[in-house]
Amino acid sequence: MKQELSNQYYLESAPMKKAILHLSVPMMIGMSVGTVYNVINAYFIGLLHNTNMLTAITLGLPIFTVLMAFGNVFGVGGGTFVTRLAGEKNTEKGKRIAGYTFYASIIAGIVIALLALLAIDPLTRLLGADKATFDYTKTYALTMFAGGFAIVLNFALEQLVRAEGASKESMYGIFISTALSLIFDPLFILILNWHVAGAALAMCLANLGSAVYYLFYLETRSQNLKGFLKHFRISLQDKLEIYKVGISELLQCAFLIVTTLLLNNYSIQYGDNVVAGFGVALRIVQIPEFLSMGLFLGLIPLFAFNYASRNRARLTSSIKHAFGYIASIAVVFVSLVYMFRGPILHLFSSDNSVISMGTYILAAMLISALFNGFTGLFMSIFQATGQGAQAGIMAVTQGVLYIPVIIVLHYFFGLHGVIWSMTVTEVTTSLLGLILFIGFNRKLKKSASEEELPGEALAPATPV
Repeated sequence: MKQELSNQYYLESAPMKKAILHLSVPMMIGMSVGTVYNVINAYFIGLLHNTNMLTAITLGLPIFTVLMAFGNVFGVGGGTFVTRLAGEKNTEKGKRIAGYTFYASIIAGIVIALLALLAIDPLTRLLGADKATFDYTKTYALTMFAGGFAIVLNFALEQLVRAEGASKESMYGIFISTALSLIFDPLFILILNWHVAGAALAMCLANLGSAVYYLFYLETRSQNLKGFLKHFRISLQDKLEIYKVGISELLQCAFLIVTTLLLNNYSIQYGDNVVAGFGVALRIVQIPEFLSMGLFLGLIPLFAFNYASRNRARLTSSIKHAFGYIASIAVVFVSLVYMFRGPILHLFSSDNSVISMGTYILAAMLISALFNGFTGLFMSIFQATGQGAQAGIMAVTQGVLYIPVIIVLHYFFGLHGVIWSMTVTEVTTSLLGLILFIGFNRKLKKSASEEELPGEALAPATPV
């Protein structure tokens, strides 16, 4: 029981720096390990020296993104709801919400698989497969969808684990899936010669392994959710409470795919060195983005718990600290990369044209990275506090805005417009998040005044 009590302690009363250390550092480590997990499949397929197979698993990446997004629909929507209920001391209802999240995620995974099976040929063509890669891509897609319920379930359960502040356990699950990939990939791909099907199966089983671990933790060690598997039925109102927050994850996923396709389409017009330059720059800026993501994802339960328990002073403090840490990560990283940009780019390529283009693109990406963390933080605050409209607006804006921005900037400025389009979109979305946050803050102040709640209302915060 000590472990569960300590998780509640970090949400409820631990010194803020200590709480952030407990909640966010494991998530930051887990996100970093996750970057390794993303390249394991490609590495072992690459050992077969078959370009068509490597292309097939690259074309299949959106499948994993979509399955992950559906998992987060239930996980983020249900997990933040569970945390708010814990803050209100309503743990019995929290168990019902967790039970629904568990069973609904499995059902969603099965439904997605059945629909994909019925439309597998057009889906394979939609992924971009040509005659040479069609069969490999189709095989990979079929296997991914068949075992996709495990991916949906894994991401849903991970959010439930983090819902009560168990960030270490969330990190352990990521470690388990990564370790299983390192076992299953060489076994299925190289030893059993299952090739792309083996790569997809390894990914599904790795996610199933971590899902089993999360299920074990929730059923045996969770203070608030133990016994949640007995529950499934919840009211329509409670379902809407889950989906109004969770749907923002699905919207983000859809627009992320559209954004990637648009960027690829425009950048390839200017040559392989531009595409490669974008690839290098995006990999470099992933580092601060993943660190910031680990920070604000780890703090979602802290925001949700103290919002629900009406501890405005602690909610204020947690958000102010989050802004400070994200700003520090962004500024320190941007400064270091700017100072050592030459040697860093040479790690990825020795082609002078790629390095020259990568240096220019990196400048735009680094400015984008300064604002990306704040955009994610605003989204996390809205999700944690059940502000579905604000979370949805930000998700739609981040995706929809990029479409006219890249079209207009490309028309007027050519390659320069393509390079800076993501930066313009990110800065604008972050400023929109600030505006929405100020409105949300005013509502908090008003409710604190009307209800005479303890503590102070949130002071307006800015990301600069």
